[in-house]
Amino acid sequence: MKDFIQGLPKVELHLHIEGTLEPELMFELAQRNKVNIPFSSPQAVRDAYQFHNLQSFLDIYYQGANVLITEQDFFDLTWAYLLRCREDNVIHTEIFFDPQTHTERGIAFETVINGITRALDQAQSQLDISSQLIMCFLRHLDEEAAFETLEQAMPFKDKIIAVGLDSSELGHPPEKFARVFQSAREAGFLTVAHAGEEGPAQNILDAIYMLGISRIDHGVRCVENTELVRQLAESQMPLTVCPLSNIKLKVFDNMEQHNIVDLLETGLCVTINSDDPAYFGGYMTDNFVAVVDAHPISHQQIAQFSLNAIEASFIENTQKVTLSQKVRKYLANFNA
Repeated sequence: MKDFIQGLPKVELHLHIEGTLEPELMFELAQRNKVNIPFSSPQAVRDAYQFHNLQSFLDIYYQGANVLITEQDFFDLTWAYLLRCREDNVIHTEIFFDPQTHTERGIAFETVINGITRALDQAQSQLDISSQLIMCFLRHLDEEAAFETLEQAMPFKDKIIAVGLDSSELGHPPEKFARVFQSAREAGFLTVAHAGEEGPAQNILDAIYMLGISRIDHGVRCVENTELVRQLAESQMPLTVCPLSNIKLKVFDNMEQHNIVDLLETGLCVTINSDDPAYFGGYMTDNFVAVVDAHPISHQQIAQFSLNAIEASFIENTQKVTLSQKVRKYLANFNA
């Protein structure tokens, strides 16, 4: 089964590029930029990755981001992730970036996006990995800050496919950003939002109706509302689920308790993603393997996660057909 997963063409839709900052690169960039970090070694960083909830992770996540200063830093960060994509046979990725994490430190928006997109362009030409970029608002900051970030993004509209909403879900419900999302949609951006991870199922409904989102990031607490589950199955509103992240942040106690396979069998458009893999212990293949190790599941069902992700992606329909054919051909050849 692991061989099947390794070779399976994959599509990732829920990946925070700042969350791919491995401890070794963190130390390299800290030395390059003469930034002090509160760790003595890469191993000390890994030892600190013991989280009891989302906020305990975010505290260390923002500390690590302090080493990202130059355009080359953002290129190196993104390129390192894309090389992981090649290892895991990720053929398309749609990554989040958090400009406010950097502009609040005095880093220019242009520096961040140019470094990231240079790596994405290089991956298309050298690795044959296609990509889209999604700009997220930090929900623990206020509406005014989000509007400022949206304004900063306007000169780079050709590089950004959508806007999203991440960071602390508790205490920061979707309605806080309803006006910003309306403005983003009017400007031509697609929209996504984190909902139903640490927050209740109601946040999922509010994100759909108040923010006009195209897909839900996480969404595993939808099961608290039977009517919502029925609605998600009927509409095929995608859920970008992150299994290892959910375990690391105590959304579920263990992978056996995770509901991702139940959601798939109920007919929801669920996908597998890695979220912040440097912090949560695994990239795409690792997440697929973790699910399979904990749940009885067929090759067809595993491939369905990839097919769902292709359908849920923001690529053109012709590319969706091409990528879907690649997955189905792989499945057929493997079974043969």
